[in-house]
Amino acid sequence: MTSGNITSAEQEVLDEIEANDIDFLRLQFTDILGTVKNVSVPARQAEKAFTEGIYFDGSSIEGFVRIQESDMRLTPDPETFAILPWRDRDEGASARLICDVVNTSTGKPFEGDPRYVLKRALDRAEEMGYTVNAAPEPEFFLFEEDEVGRATTTTNDAGGYFDLAPKDLASDVRRDIIYGLESMGFE
Repeated sequence: MTSGNITSAEQEVLDEIEANDIDFLRLQFTDILGTVKNVSVPARQAEKAFTEGIYFDGSSIEGFVRIQESDMRLTPDPETFAILPWRDRDEGASARLICDVVNTSTGKPFEGDPRYVLKRALDRAEEMGYTVNAAPEPEFFLFEEDEVGRATTTTNDAGGYFDLAPKDLASDVRRDIIYGLESMGFE
């Protein structure tokens, strides 16, 4: 049951949370250096997150504000809801929502929120007749584990771009990564 202050998109998220037995939500935002940050809250707080936001100390985030101006609020964007596929469902499923950062003293978007800066830049580009298309290209390495399961500095294979087995030992891992990303809506 909701309070009535919920949008239809937010209600869809609440329904998905219930239908998929989501236990925790990761409310994500980005610091000024581009590092993804998050606050995990029990899924039962989803409606509160939508209607009131989740408050946090902005002075603890690199590049945000001084301690005297530290009260900030995360406002989840329901369009960014995604179930995290790497979490074992038997241990309680988790999902994420990307948030806008709000300055609580003004009630307006925080000028230093990289997501807000991007939205403003996209709006300006559109006003000038441009369409912006951007995508990340994450690069990573896979490392061997030692006898107790800790990562080492030894890479798992000698393969490079476009190599095949037996040089490339990571094709199954990359396939699993692709399946996980597709389940989250990435193309």
